[in-house]
Amino acid sequence: MEDTDPLKPLDPAYVTVMRIGAALFAAIPLAGALVLETAQLTATGLFIIPAAFLAAWIVLALPSRRYARWHYALGADRLRIVRGYLFYSDTVVPLGRIQHIDVHQGPIMRRYGLATLTVHTAGNHNASVSLPGLRHEEAVEMREAIREHIKEAQR
Repeated sequence: MEDTDPLKPLDPAYVTVMRIGAALFAAIPLAGALVLETAQLTATGLFIIPAAFLAAWIVLALPSRRYARWHYALGADRLRIVRGYLFYSDTVVPLGRIQHIDVHQGPIMRRYGLATLTVHTAGNHNASVSLPGLRHEEAVEMREAIREHIKEAQR
């Protein structure tokens, strides 16, 4: 089976959503470094400066790098999700193996009109595959297209 379906990137607004999540994550070590700074255990800036640089990298650079490595394609008989750089993953889910499909949004994704499409298949290993960063309307359209494919295959 050859991969002829062109891969599409996620919605660009997903970079902002990832940055918000990264900022929430980076706030924890930054707060810890601030506590250590105020305790004046060592020279000024020994904790906060490296923590600030790490937080800036986590918030500004990492989300755009992750976004650039996510692609997907919904073909006539399968869903393909490609992601990663160092740890590369190319997942192909045959539409005939899908048992149910979820479209969900958290509060931040809802604010930006995005959703995550999750398909559940039979089996134990990688039984659920998620595709985040889709426009909500596109995720719903993909869910309906997969559902129609499953209905046709059962006839």
